[in-house]
Amino acid sequence: MDPAPQQSLTLDQCIDQIAQRLEAADLHYGHGAIDAQSEALWIASKQLDLSPTDALDHLEKAMSAEQIAKAFEVAEIRISSRKPLAYILGEAWLMGVPFFSSEQSIVPRSWIAELIVDGSLEPWLPADGKALDLCTGNGSLAILLALACPDIHVSACDISLPALAVASRNLDRHSLTSQVELFEGDLWDALPEPHEDNLFDLIICNPPYVNANSMNALPAEYHAEPALALAGGDDGMDLIRKIIAGAPDYLSERGAILIEIGNEYEHFKKAFPQIPVIWMEVSAGDEQVLLIQAEDLR
Repeated sequence: MDPAPQQSLTLDQCIDQIAQRLEAADLHYGHGAIDAQSEALWIASKQLDLSPTDALDHLEKAMSAEQIAKAFEVAEIRISSRKPLAYILGEAWLMGVPFFSSEQSIVPRSWIAELIVDGSLEPWLPADGKALDLCTGNGSLAILLALACPDIHVSACDISLPALAVASRNLDRHSLTSQVELFEGDLWDALPEPHEDNLFDLIICNPPYVNANSMNALPAEYHAEPALALAGGDDGMDLIRKIIAGAPDYLSERGAILIEIGNEYEHFKKAFPQIPVIWMEVSAGDEQVLLIQAEDLR
C-alpha cells in the first residue's frame, strides 16, 4: 500500500507526488496530456479551480488537506480504471479552451485544433463564410473555429446522438448556439441537399481512421472511448473514402476540405494516389493532416 498523501503540500509538491504514482502504474497517455507530469498537473490544478496553464503561475500555492486528498483519490481512480482522465474529471482542455467531456464521445483532441488557432486556415475562411465540422463528436473543433472566426457560420454533424448531446452542452457553455448549428446523421446524409446557397468554404474533419490492426492493439484508455469514433475499417480509410467522394457536392468553388488521418499516411497514399494533397505542418509533423482544394476533387 502506498503511503497516504501528506497533509500539507504546495501545488508543485502535490504534482510531483502524483506524477510519481502515475509513472509507476504504466498508464498510457494522449487524451489531452502527453505524460504523467502533465496529467498530475491537470489533476492537482482541478482541485484549485485553475486551468492547467494558469496553475503553472501558482506552483507555490498551498493546498488544503481536503484538496490534496481529493487529488490523490482522482489519481487512484485513474490508475485502477485505466480510463482517460478527461472522463474522470468531466472536463478536457484543447488549445487552452475547456470542454465538457464524457464517455458519450471521444476526448477532445485533434491536430486540426492547432491549425485553427494559429490562423493557418484563414485563407479558406472569408468574412461571412460557411464552415462545416464533419464528424464533430464533442463539438470542440467547431467551437474553436467559431471562437477564432466569429463572423462565420459553422455547421457541425455527427452520426451519434449521445455525442451531439455533449456537443450541445459545450455550445451552451461557450454561448455559441446561434453561430454553430448541429445536425445528426451519417456523414453527408446529415445535411440538407446541397445547393448554391449552402455550400461550404471550408470543411474540417477528424473522422474515425484507426485501422483494424491498430484498433486491436490500442491501450485500455482508448478502448474506454466509443469505438464508433475511432475505427476506420481494415485500412482506416472506410469513412474517408465516403467523405472524399461526397465533398465536391458540398464545397464552394474555391473551398477546401481538411482531414486528419493520424498515423495512416501510407494507407491514405495507397487509397488516393491520384488526388493532389497539401500536407499541413502540425506539431506531430507533416503527415497527420491534409488539405484538398475543391478544384482538385472535380
